[in-house]
Amino acid sequence: MLTELTIANFALIDHLEVNFSKGMTSITGETGAGKSILLGGLALVLGKRADLSTLKDKSKKCFVDATFSISAYQLQEFFESVDLDYEPITTIRREIIPSGKSRAFINDTPVTLDVLQQLGERLIDIHSQHQTLSLTQEDYQLTVLDALAGNEANLSTYQNLRTNYLELKREIEELATQKESLEQEHDYNSFLLEELLKAPLTEGIMEQLEEEIQQLSHVEEIEMQLAKAVQILDEEQMGVQVQLNEVKAGLNKIDALGEQYAQLNERMESIRIELNDLSAELTRALEQLEANPARLEEVNGQYQLLNDLLKKHHVSTVEELQAKRDELEGKVLKTANLDETLNKLKSQLLTTEQKLQESSQLLREKREEVIPSFTDQMTKILALVGMPNARFQLDLVPTEDYLLHGREQLNFAFSANKGSDFGSLKKVASGGELSRIMLAVKAILSQYKTLPSIIFDEIDTGVSGEVAHKMGEIMQHMGNYMQVITITHLPQVAAKGAHHFKVFKETHSGSTFTQLRKLSEAHRIEEIAQMLSGEVLTESALQHAKELLN
Repeated sequence: MLTELTIANFALIDHLEVNFSKGMTSITGETGAGKSILLGGLALVLGKRADLSTLKDKSKKCFVDATFSISAYQLQEFFESVDLDYEPITTIRREIIPSGKSRAFINDTPVTLDVLQQLGERLIDIHSQHQTLSLTQEDYQLTVLDALAGNEANLSTYQNLRTNYLELKREIEELATQKESLEQEHDYNSFLLEELLKAPLTEGIMEQLEEEIQQLSHVEEIEMQLAKAVQILDEEQMGVQVQLNEVKAGLNKIDALGEQYAQLNERMESIRIELNDLSAELTRALEQLEANPARLEEVNGQYQLLNDLLKKHHVSTVEELQAKRDELEGKVLKTANLDETLNKLKSQLLTTEQKLQESSQLLREKREEVIPSFTDQMTKILALVGMPNARFQLDLVPTEDYLLHGREQLNFAFSANKGSDFGSLKKVASGGELSRIMLAVKAILSQYKTLPSIIFDEIDTGVSGEVAHKMGEIMQHMGNYMQVITITHLPQVAAKGAHHFKVFKETHSGSTFTQLRKLSEAHRIEEIAQMLSGEVLTESALQHAKELLN
């Protein structure tokens, strides 16, 4: 519930602090005193769009602080979902700085306006004659029935199953579309894949083929140069190795005559060994060399195939061709396995739909059980508030589709007068009738679920006498289950509050300010007496006020 409210520099409010209690609180005041300003400040802290024109002093910051006791609302999951620390006593703050920028905080943590609005909807229900349209909406009507039927867990199960069901349907539709498309491409993809599987797609293959083509294309030149090298090295009379052997023999003779000569002899030996090994390598290469036109043709074919594939697939490397091959393998395999996947999904869909049908049927049965009790309570309450002939006719109509709140639609028909036909609530109920119907709905709901604090903003407009008295009693009874704040012009309603505040204007230093004051018992008698008789207090008005309060 709302426990504290502080408003500063907002419209006609300079600085206002007020503490609220549980039960029913009445707020009264003359027309134009600023009751709407009070609601405007509260709406601002609950997420309403900020407007620079609301600043009383444009050079100062405007802020609204509201503190709530929320331990009974089960909001831990919401706080976790928006990444906020949960506090049983939660403070919301809204600021508008002179530049026009707005900031919002929950427990001193900055939040977006969207998060603020989501939390605000869970904390306070501001209800006026202009906000009864939700009553005419089918989703809200079903929510009311579910609250009475204790369907919260059933509805959550149904909606989770529905989400899974719709997701499975979407997957099946997408796969069916893919299957049709893939089957049309399957033969072509298989042909492309076969081409790539036949091609030698190994790392560095292009470079290897280029090198082999060069060697096979110049075999005569290579043979000639290798033979020439072998001849120069190994010629019997003047070959390089013969001459090196002579040099080595000479160095052997002086090897022992000094370290310098020994080192020179070692280096010469290394050169001789290396050259001998090189000569053997050249000889082997020469012996292995042969012209192979068939191999040259084969290698050229492979090289050309790879070049053709690179152009065909609009890529520049063999690695990209490998990626294309893998992609095509996936498509071909997917097409082959698509029927199996689709059958599995269809089986899951069938199982989910069976559970969904059972869940929707349970919702329907529990709703049907409470409809008689609900309509009976509604007619009794409305009879008390001046609608003795009000009647309701609620019918659950099955649908083919699985809707958000079940597999049926609710026809919520209403008749206000004897002999009148039933009609849609939206079409046949007047604004005043809708307000009283909504009051009856809220009064019933308050006994079945923990509702947020509710503010009735002059919901009793247009009624008087005994009807006003009964409306006050209903709000008073609701105060046993929840926090009720009612802004009213009716003394019969105001007198029912456990607490009473008065909104008034005062002027000083040439400026007008809106103030809010909690009334003592004596001041409360005077306020209700003024509501009865006007500014001039009469003894009868004071006596009547005391009777209303008692």
